[in-house]
Amino acid sequence: MKVIEHLEKATAPLFSFEIIPPVRGKSAKEILDIVEQLQPYTPPFIDVTSHSAEAYYEETDDGSINRRIRKKRPGTISICGIIQNRFNIDTVAHLLCRGFSKEETEDAVIELNYLGIHNVLVIRGDETNYKKPVRQDRSINLYAADLVKQVNHLRQGAYLEDIINADPIDMCVGVGGYPEKHFEAPNLKTDIQYLKKKIDAGADYIVTQMFFDNRVYFDFVDRCRKAGIQVPIIPGIKLLDNPRQLRSIPRSFHINLPDDLVDEVMENPDHCREIGMDWCKKQSEELLNSGVSCIHYYILNDTSSVRQVLDKLRS
Repeated sequence: MKVIEHLEKATAPLFSFEIIPPVRGKSAKEILDIVEQLQPYTPPFIDVTSHSAEAYYEETDDGSINRRIRKKRPGTISICGIIQNRFNIDTVAHLLCRGFSKEETEDAVIELNYLGIHNVLVIRGDETNYKKPVRQDRSINLYAADLVKQVNHLRQGAYLEDIINADPIDMCVGVGGYPEKHFEAPNLKTDIQYLKKKIDAGADYIVTQMFFDNRVYFDFVDRCRKAGIQVPIIPGIKLLDNPRQLRSIPRSFHINLPDDLVDEVMENPDHCREIGMDWCKKQSEELLNSGVSCIHYYILNDTSSVRQVLDKLRS
């Protein structure tokens, strides 16, 4: 089932999750264990992130430096297939612009369709320390709106090469939204204009970057509606469970943490997990009471805290 169909048919609050593939060299058992832990909460869908290749360096015995290229976390499509077909939970595969050609993207969408996966989240992707060279016979999508257009063409049966009587690919397309604006945008107004281009290109729904202040989300939704964006906007939130995240989250995701939350954690760092769970529970309750039909949790493959929050919400 498509994400938008889950939202339209929901008769009770929905809780979805985002997980990341295991690092290279690890088995899929870690992911299977995570999904088994989440299964009792009947997630309508689970997102699986995608990662482009990065460069890393290693010193040899003679002191020279070798540069190598690899994906730290491969396996997005196969993990989506395992989750969807073993657990009967719809999955959302992330598609990136950076590091992938249009041809590779088309192949990925075809493979997802073969697996019975009909949801993708289209994002540009973070800048990495490795820029993949593009062959002369290949092309790339520069921005997420371009990638949305490509997937939308596939939904109409239009492939990169002309194919007679080509079948359309039935795919639901989600895109990312930034309640505190993307860090490269000059202001939130401009960022929402960029977001509208993704919707006009064919995107079906928006899932937000994590936020810790619901007022930021409510204001973002209001601004989007005034800009003519009418698709569902799913709030994405994360649970703060380590004092180090007071620095790492704002640095990595370019978001602000509320003063009350920061002050409480700094005064009681040993109780950060409990403080974070309580904050997440209150944040979730307020979102649900406002009429939000689905909350998307960024769990980073650690389910213990979010399960406790959901148990309290369900009780």
